Amino acid sequence: MKFSTLLKWISVLLFTSFPLILVAQEDEAYYESLLKEEVEVLNPVYKPVIGIGTGYMNFFGEVRNKKVNPLSGSPAYKINVSTFIDSKRYLRANFFLLLGKMNGETRSAVDSFKNLNFETGITTFGINLHYDFKPFIKKGALVTPFISVGIENVQFNSKTDMFYELNGEKLQYRYMPDGTIRNKLGDIVTRDHNYETDLRDLNLNGLGSYNQSTLAIPIDAGLDFAVSDRVNMRLGYSFNYTFTDNIDNISSKATTGIKGNSMKDMFGFSYLTFHFDLFSSPKTITMQKLFADVEFDYSFYGDNDNDLIFDGWDQCPNTPPGVEVDSTGCPFDDDMDGVGNYMDKDLKTKPNAIVDNDGVEIDSDKLAEQLTNQQAISRSEVESFLMMQRARSRYNMGKSDIPIPQRYKRFDKDKDDYISFDELLDAIDEFFDESPDLKTPQDIYELNDFFFAQ
Repeated sequence: MKFSTLLKWISVLLFTSFPLILVAQEDEAYYESLLKEEVEVLNPVYKPVIGIGTGYMNFFGEVRNKKVNPLSGSPAYKINVSTFIDSKRYLRANFFLLLGKMNGETRSAVDSFKNLNFETGITTFGINLHYDFKPFIKKGALVTPFISVGIENVQFNSKTDMFYELNGEKLQYRYMPDGTIRNKLGDIVTRDHNYETDLRDLNLNGLGSYNQSTLAIPIDAGLDFAVSDRVNMRLGYSFNYTFTDNIDNISSKATTGIKGNSMKDMFGFSYLTFHFDLFSSPKTITMQKLFADVEFDYSFYGDNDNDLIFDGWDQCPNTPPGVEVDSTGCPFDDDMDGVGNYMDKDLKTKPNAIVDNDGVEIDSDKLAEQLTNQQAISRSEVESFLMMQRARSRYNMGKSDIPIPQRYKRFDKDKDDYISFDELLDAIDEFFDESPDLKTPQDIYELNDFFFAQ
């Protein structure tokens, strides 16, 4: 086969199959609309949101690194739990825990006493008030700015790298005027960055045994990115102003050694966290639908006599409690004499026999004799006869004279020549399971019309 001919056949196949694909997609969407409908939850219940993430910490004080970058520094980790505190859901309370380290270093070739370094572990826990500008942001926006301010407790334990080991001997660094670090033999060495000495215990600046716990004010700002309905990504920066000047062991209150400025110590934390709303109500729910474009009268679905047959289809709406009923809601009547089994004293009455209220056949000779002699019939006997006829008529109402079409007969599962409501529901279920007898929505409508025509 020539290539041009092959290309021609492929083109024909594509152009003929593409409309079929579109029709199949439309049919699938139509069937989906029959089954489901997405609706918004009007009064959702909001639960606490859990957040976790990581970032970098940088120290701002007398002993600080020359280069401070929000995208670098000492690693730290944050755990956050938040919850709404107002009815409009504009304000959140954040309870957080921050774990990490900070360090700083200064070098001086002029003054060897200003060659300082420190590192401290940081543990903070606190609460802040979070505002996310939702009144000014379009609903459903993927990015939302926020600010927050709060209070926290900060704990630290500052140490310095003062010594190094050589052949098992502990030696102190010597900072030289030429900017190098040497040992006692004059050899150049490099710091091992092992912060082994507690700065508070050294008492180099006469600060004494100061408290290593302080309060601080954290101020956060950043952006929230909506990853999904239940996951948020937060990119933020927190500036923390502490109420101590002792984190780096340099303070304006020093009595000896190096005296610092009057500014309090501060630190920054740039972070990326993910927040998971695991327990709140969903924003939308999927409603299962029975029919498309059909409005139901839900009064039909009552069941006053509790016989498990809805009132709209119950031909005997006042069945006594505990009595077994058929698919029309009427008591079983095996001999079809109009008197239900539960009160029938003769369950094998001959067909078309006239019976009394107890289901017992009335003697025909006696009845003929009464009619021949024109004897009067008492009012109670007339009422009994009429009640019997009414019961028989009510029972027969559930037995339709309209024959069930052949293609629907297999849905009459109890073989009583009547399509009950439960059997109708079973047929609808089979339609959605690709029944061979119900292939299109029109088949459903026709079965529905037959059900009401019975």
